[in-house]
Amino acid sequence: MKLGIISPDFKAKNFEKIKAMGLDFVEFCVNFDKDNRYQEFYDETDNIISSLKELDLFVGSVGRWGANKINNDGSHNIEELNADEILIKAAAKLNCPVYVTNCNYVEEISLYENYTAAISYFEKLIEIGKRYDIKIATNNCRWNNYVTCDPAWSVVHGHLKDLFIKFDPSHCIYAGGDYLSEMKKWGNRFAHIHIKGSLVIDGERFDDPPAGLDQTNWGAFMATLYAVGYDGTLSIEPHSSVWKDELGEKGIEYTIKLIRGFMFK
Repeated sequence: MKLGIISPDFKAKNFEKIKAMGLDFVEFCVNFDKDNRYQEFYDETDNIISSLKELDLFVGSVGRWGANKINNDGSHNIEELNADEILIKAAAKLNCPVYVTNCNYVEEISLYENYTAAISYFEKLIEIGKRYDIKIATNNCRWNNYVTCDPAWSVVHGHLKDLFIKFDPSHCIYAGGDYLSEMKKWGNRFAHIHIKGSLVIDGERFDDPPAGLDQTNWGAFMATLYAVGYDGTLSIEPHSSVWKDELGEKGIEYTIKLIRGFMFK
Protein backbone atom coordinates (compact mmCIF):
# COMPACT_ATOMS: atom_id res chain seq x y z
CA MET A 1 0.00 0.00 0.00
CA LYS A 2 0.96 3.65 -0.46
CA LEU A 3 0.16 6.54 1.87
CA GLY A 4 -0.68 10.03 0.66
CA ILE A 5 -2.89 13.03 1.35
CA ILE A 6 -5.39 15.32 -0.36
CA SER A 7 -3.64 18.42 -1.65
CA PRO A 8 -5.48 21.69 -0.90
CA ASP A 9 -4.58 23.08 -4.34
CA PHE A 10 -2.43 22.54 -7.42
CA LYS A 11 0.62 24.51 -6.25
CA ALA A 12 4.20 23.23 -5.99
CA LYS A 13 4.69 24.65 -2.47
CA ASN A 14 2.02 22.29 -1.14
CA PHE A 15 3.61 19.33 -2.94
CA GLU A 16 6.88 20.20 -1.21
CA LYS A 17 5.14 20.08 2.18
CA ILE A 18 3.62 16.71 1.32
CA LYS A 19 7.02 15.34 0.34
CA ALA A 20 8.50 16.66 3.58
CA MET A 21 5.89 14.64 5.48
CA GLY A 22 7.37 11.48 3.98
CA LEU A 23 4.25 10.67 1.97
CA ASP A 24 4.07 8.85 -1.36
CA PHE A 25 1.40 10.63 -3.36
CA VAL A 26 -1.08 13.48 -3.66
CA GLU A 27 -4.81 13.40 -4.32
CA PHE A 28 -6.83 16.09 -6.05
CA CYS A 29 -10.51 16.81 -5.34
CA VAL A 30 -11.85 19.17 -7.99
CA ASN A 31 -15.31 19.64 -6.51
CA PHE A 32 -18.19 21.49 -8.14
CA ASP A 33 -18.37 24.09 -5.34
CA LYS A 34 -14.77 25.26 -5.83
CA ASP A 35 -15.39 27.74 -8.65
CA ASN A 36 -15.78 24.82 -11.08
CA ARG A 37 -12.03 24.59 -11.66
CA TYR A 38 -12.00 21.42 -13.73
CA GLN A 39 -10.75 23.18 -16.87
CA GLU A 40 -8.18 25.12 -14.85
CA PHE A 41 -7.02 21.84 -13.33
CA TYR A 42 -6.66 20.25 -16.76
CA ASP A 43 -4.70 23.27 -18.01
CA GLU A 44 -2.34 22.97 -15.02
CA THR A 45 -1.51 19.29 -15.57
CA ASP A 46 1.84 19.91 -17.27
CA ASN A 47 3.01 22.09 -14.37
CA ILE A 48 1.74 19.53 -11.87
CA ILE A 49 3.59 16.73 -13.66
CA SER A 50 6.82 18.71 -13.61
CA SER A 51 6.53 19.60 -9.92
CA LEU A 52 5.66 16.06 -8.81
CA LYS A 53 8.43 14.50 -10.89
CA GLU A 54 11.04 16.65 -9.15
CA LEU A 55 9.72 15.47 -5.78
CA ASP A 56 9.23 11.80 -6.73
CA LEU A 57 5.51 11.94 -5.89
CA PHE A 58 2.63 10.51 -7.90
CA VAL A 59 -1.11 11.22 -8.18
CA GLY A 60 -3.15 8.58 -6.38
CA SER A 61 -6.63 9.82 -7.24
CA VAL A 62 -8.53 12.59 -9.00
CA GLY A 63 -12.14 13.15 -7.97
CA ARG A 64 -15.18 15.38 -8.10
CA TRP A 65 -17.73 15.51 -5.28
CA GLY A 66 -21.20 16.95 -4.79
CA ALA A 67 -22.42 17.75 -8.30
CA ASN A 68 -25.78 16.86 -9.85
CA LYS A 69 -25.08 14.18 -12.44
CA ILE A 70 -28.78 13.50 -13.10
CA ASN A 71 -31.36 16.14 -14.03
CA ASN A 72 -34.86 16.29 -12.52
CA ASP A 73 -36.32 14.38 -15.48
CA GLY A 74 -33.78 11.55 -15.14
CA SER A 75 -31.59 12.65 -18.04
CA HIS A 76 -27.83 13.09 -17.79
CA ASN A 77 -26.42 16.48 -16.85
CA ILE A 78 -24.33 17.06 -19.97
CA GLU A 79 -22.28 19.84 -18.38
CA GLU A 80 -21.26 17.48 -15.57
CA LEU A 81 -20.55 14.66 -17.99
CA ASN A 82 -18.23 17.04 -19.81
CA ALA A 83 -16.54 18.01 -16.52
CA ASP A 84 -16.04 14.34 -15.64
CA GLU A 85 -14.55 13.60 -19.05
CA ILE A 86 -12.13 16.53 -18.80
CA LEU A 87 -11.03 15.37 -15.34
CA ILE A 88 -10.60 11.78 -16.54
CA LYS A 89 -8.38 13.10 -19.32
CA ALA A 90 -6.45 15.11 -16.74
CA ALA A 91 -6.04 11.96 -14.64
CA ALA A 92 -4.71 10.16 -17.70
CA LYS A 93 -2.12 12.88 -18.32
CA LEU A 94 -1.10 12.63 -14.66
CA ASN A 95 -0.79 8.84 -14.89
CA CYS A 96 -3.40 8.57 -12.13
CA PRO A 97 -5.15 5.17 -11.91
CA VAL A 98 -8.49 6.18 -10.34
CA TYR A 99 -11.22 8.76 -10.94
CA VAL A 100 -13.79 9.19 -8.15
CA THR A 101 -17.26 10.68 -8.40
CA ASN A 102 -20.85 10.49 -7.11
CA CYS A 103 -24.49 10.36 -8.21
CA ASN A 104 -27.35 12.45 -6.82
CA TYR A 105 -30.83 11.14 -6.05
CA VAL A 106 -33.71 12.80 -7.91
CA GLU A 107 -36.98 13.05 -5.98
CA GLU A 108 -39.06 13.74 -9.10
CA ILE A 109 -38.52 10.21 -10.49
CA SER A 110 -38.91 6.70 -9.08
CA LEU A 111 -36.24 4.68 -7.29
CA TYR A 112 -36.05 2.37 -10.31
CA GLU A 113 -35.53 5.35 -12.62
CA ASN A 114 -32.84 6.71 -10.29
CA TYR A 115 -30.97 3.42 -10.40
CA THR A 116 -31.18 3.11 -14.18
CA ALA A 117 -30.08 6.74 -14.61
CA ALA A 118 -27.08 6.21 -12.32
CA ILE A 119 -26.12 2.98 -14.10
CA SER A 120 -26.29 4.59 -17.53
CA TYR A 121 -24.28 7.61 -16.34
CA PHE A 122 -21.55 5.45 -14.82
CA GLU A 123 -21.52 3.27 -17.94
CA LYS A 124 -20.50 6.34 -19.92
CA LEU A 125 -17.73 7.17 -17.45
CA ILE A 126 -16.48 3.58 -17.45
CA GLU A 127 -16.35 3.67 -21.25
CA ILE A 128 -14.32 6.90 -21.15
CA GLY A 129 -12.09 5.52 -18.40
CA LYS A 130 -11.28 2.37 -20.36
CA ARG A 131 -9.87 4.50 -23.18
CA TYR A 132 -7.24 5.75 -20.73
CA ASP A 133 -6.89 2.67 -18.48
CA ILE A 134 -8.47 4.50 -15.54
CA LYS A 135 -10.80 2.92 -12.99
CA ILE A 136 -14.03 4.76 -12.20
CA ALA A 137 -15.07 4.65 -8.54
CA THR A 138 -18.03 5.94 -6.59
CA ASN A 139 -17.37 7.55 -3.22
CA ASN A 140 -19.36 6.70 -0.07
CA CYS A 141 -19.69 10.31 1.07
CA ARG A 142 -23.35 11.29 1.59
CA TRP A 143 -22.90 14.75 0.04
CA ASN A 144 -25.50 14.82 -2.76
CA ASN A 145 -24.87 11.12 -3.29
CA TYR A 146 -26.91 7.97 -2.67
CA VAL A 147 -24.68 5.28 -4.18
CA THR A 148 -22.90 4.96 -0.86
CA CYS A 149 -23.69 1.48 0.53
CA ASP A 150 -26.19 -1.33 0.14
CA PRO A 151 -28.75 -1.66 -1.35
CA ALA A 152 -27.43 0.83 -3.94
CA TRP A 153 -24.07 -0.96 -4.22
CA SER A 154 -25.78 -4.29 -4.86
CA VAL A 155 -27.92 -2.74 -7.59
CA VAL A 156 -25.44 -0.40 -9.29
CA HIS A 157 -22.09 -2.09 -8.65
CA GLY A 158 -23.73 -5.48 -8.85
CA HIS A 159 -24.71 -4.65 -12.42
CA LEU A 160 -21.55 -2.75 -13.38
CA LYS A 161 -18.67 -5.15 -12.72
CA ASP A 162 -16.11 -2.52 -13.75
CA LEU A 163 -17.35 0.14 -11.32
CA PHE A 164 -15.21 0.47 -8.20
CA ILE A 165 -15.54 2.07 -4.75
CA LYS A 166 -13.64 4.78 -2.88
CA PHE A 167 -14.18 3.90 0.78
CA ASP A 168 -14.03 6.10 3.88
CA PRO A 169 -15.09 4.45 7.18
CA SER A 170 -16.20 7.77 8.72
CA HIS A 171 -19.15 8.10 6.34
CA CYS A 172 -20.38 4.64 7.26
CA ILE A 173 -19.93 5.34 10.98
CA TYR A 174 -21.88 8.60 10.85
CA ALA A 175 -24.68 6.85 8.94
CA GLY A 176 -24.92 4.23 11.69
CA GLY A 177 -23.47 1.44 9.57
CA ASP A 178 -20.91 -1.32 10.14
CA TYR A 179 -17.77 -0.35 8.25
CA LEU A 180 -16.00 -3.69 8.81
CA SER A 181 -19.01 -5.56 7.42
CA GLU A 182 -19.06 -3.30 4.34
CA MET A 183 -15.34 -3.89 3.88
CA LYS A 184 -15.73 -7.65 4.17
CA LYS A 185 -18.46 -7.70 1.51
CA TRP A 186 -17.20 -5.05 -0.90
CA GLY A 187 -13.46 -4.77 -0.26
CA ASN A 188 -12.66 -6.59 -3.48
CA ARG A 189 -14.10 -3.58 -5.34
CA PHE A 190 -12.15 -0.92 -3.44
CA ALA A 191 -9.90 1.23 -5.65
CA HIS A 192 -9.01 4.02 -3.21
CA ILE A 193 -9.26 4.66 0.53
CA HIS A 194 -9.70 7.83 2.58
CA ILE A 195 -8.18 7.93 6.05
CA LYS A 196 -10.28 10.23 8.22
CA GLY A 197 -11.20 10.07 11.89
CA SER A 198 -14.75 10.15 13.27
CA LEU A 199 -16.09 11.02 16.70
CA VAL A 200 -19.72 10.46 17.74
CA ILE A 201 -20.94 11.88 21.07
CA ASP A 202 -24.54 11.68 22.33
CA GLY A 203 -25.45 9.93 19.11
CA GLU A 204 -24.30 12.81 16.91
CA ARG A 205 -21.29 13.67 14.78
CA PHE A 206 -19.02 15.78 16.99
CA ASP A 207 -15.76 16.19 15.09
CA ASP A 208 -13.53 14.59 12.44
CA PRO A 209 -10.28 14.35 14.44
CA PRO A 210 -7.10 12.89 12.97
CA ALA A 211 -7.18 9.14 12.42
CA GLY A 212 -5.91 7.47 15.59
CA LEU A 213 -7.46 10.12 17.82
CA ASP A 214 -10.98 8.96 17.09
CA GLN A 215 -13.32 5.99 17.54
CA THR A 216 -12.38 3.99 14.43
CA ASN A 217 -10.64 0.68 15.08
CA TRP A 218 -7.77 1.34 12.69
CA GLY A 219 -6.05 -1.96 13.51
CA ALA A 220 -9.16 -3.92 12.53
CA PHE A 221 -9.66 -1.62 9.54
CA MET A 222 -6.18 -2.31 8.19
CA ALA A 223 -6.41 -6.04 9.00
CA THR A 224 -9.60 -6.21 6.94
CA LEU A 225 -7.92 -4.45 4.01
CA TYR A 226 -5.16 -7.09 4.11
CA ALA A 227 -7.76 -9.87 4.36
CA VAL A 228 -9.62 -8.72 1.24
CA GLY A 229 -6.35 -8.33 -0.68
CA TYR A 230 -6.31 -4.55 -0.94
CA ASP A 231 -2.91 -3.18 -1.95
CA GLY A 232 -3.78 0.29 -3.20
CA THR A 233 -3.69 3.91 -2.06
CA LEU A 234 -4.50 5.27 1.41
CA SER A 235 -5.19 9.00 1.37
CA ILE A 236 -5.31 11.14 4.51
CA GLU A 237 -8.20 13.64 4.50
CA PRO A 238 -7.85 16.45 7.07
CA HIS A 239 -11.48 17.40 7.69
CA SER A 240 -11.80 19.04 11.11
CA SER A 241 -12.68 22.59 12.07
CA VAL A 242 -10.74 22.05 15.31
CA TRP A 243 -7.53 20.49 14.02
CA LYS A 244 -6.16 23.42 12.03
CA ASP A 245 -2.81 25.21 11.62
CA GLU A 246 -0.14 23.95 14.05
CA LEU A 247 -2.54 21.56 15.81
CA GLY A 248 -3.65 20.21 12.44
CA GLU A 249 -0.05 19.58 11.39
CA LYS A 250 0.58 17.66 14.59
CA GLY A 251 -2.55 15.63 13.93
CA ILE A 252 -1.39 14.72 10.43
CA GLU A 253 2.01 13.69 11.81
CA TYR A 254 0.26 11.46 14.36
CA THR A 255 -1.89 9.83 11.67
CA ILE A 256 1.10 9.22 9.40
CA LYS A 257 2.97 7.50 12.20
CA LEU A 258 -0.08 5.40 13.09
CA ILE A 259 -0.90 4.22 9.57
CA ARG A 260 2.75 3.64 8.61
CA GLY A 261 2.88 1.25 11.57
CA PHE A 262 0.26 -0.93 9.89
CA MET A 263 1.91 -0.95 6.45
CA PHE A 264 3.98 -4.12 6.25
CA LYS A 265 4.69 -4.19 2.52
